[in-house]
Formats: sequence, C-alpha cells, structure tokens
Amino acid sequence: MAEPSLEALVEALRRLPGIGVKSAQRMAFHLLQHDREGAQRIALALQSAVANVRHCERCHTFTEAPVCSVCLDGSRDARQLCVVETPADQAALERTGSYRGLYFVLMGRLSPLDGVGTGDIGAHELLARATDGHTEEVIIATNFNAEGEATAYVLAEALKARGLRVTRLARGVPIGSELEYVDLGTIAHALIDRR
Repeated sequence: MAEPSLEALVEALRRLPGIGVKSAQRMAFHLLQHDREGAQRIALALQSAVANVRHCERCHTFTEAPVCSVCLDGSRDARQLCVVETPADQAALERTGSYRGLYFVLMGRLSPLDGVGTGDIGAHELLARATDGHTEEVIIATNFNAEGEATAYVLAEALKARGLRVTRLARGVPIGSELEYVDLGTIAHALIDRR
C-alpha cells in the first residue's frame, strides 16, 4: 500500500477508538471500492461537525448553539444537576426518559497517572454551576471504574463542603440476569445498596 492518499486515509481511520490497522484498511478499501458516495457523505458530515459543533456554555455538552436545547428547556427540573463524564453518557441517560433535570458534562475523569486533574475536567465550572442558587441535588453519574470512582469521590466531597445534597447512581444486579452468573463485586454492591 504505497499510495499516499490511501495511507493517509488508513491513518486517519486509525484515530477512531478500537480501530487498528487491519480494520482501518478494511474500511478504507470498502469506502473506495464499494461506497464512494458514502465516503463523500462521511467527509462532509465530519467537516460540518468540526466547523459547527462546540461545547454548551452552561453544561459543556455538544451543541451547535451557544447553549444546548436541554439547558434551554424550561420544563426541566433545575433543582437537579446530573454530572456525567461525556456527552455519550448524557445521551444514554436521556434515552432512558427517566431523568428530567439538568446536566453537567465533565469531558473526562480524573486520572493522575495520565496527568488529568480537577482543572482538566471542569471541576471549577461544575462547582460554580452547582452553587448557582437553583441546584438542590447533584447526582454523580460517573462510570464505575477506578477513575470514575475517584472522580465521584473528589467531586462529592467538594460539593458537600458547599452544602449541597450529593447522590450517586445506584449499582446492582442487571434486570434479567441470574445471580450465579453475576460478578461478585456487583452482588456485593447490590447487597450494600439494597432498598
């Protein structure tokens, strides 16, 4: 594969998470051989998104306007603020249809080994937003891995110190699962957090 344009396409596709050399080559060959119209659509969509999508001034999610539609929705409960790591996490919560409060998107999580501290994830902006006089409860919905747990702990302590009620997403046994096949950590947390 000595063609510079083809090599550049493969290298560009490799930047996507979970895509290695072989997968990137398959995608590139497919688009060029079988779906050049699809390749054009992808290229135009990427150009448009990069040029037009920015972070919401209030919650940091992705939007084309200065303030996103969720923040502008007057029917949302401004007393609740749900903190998530990424816009993808926010989208997942929105798809459930069970949360009607507002959000704050951290754009990451604490990772001291990678040099990611509180300033890098927008913790100061979160504290300012949570102490705006409207927020009564902050729901921390970071992931349940080591970095997400550390992030949740640090944020919860800072928010509690400012007199806010802080809650954390519950963990438990997935619906439809059988206990014998659930990992022990999940069962332990389900017992501790039972209601």
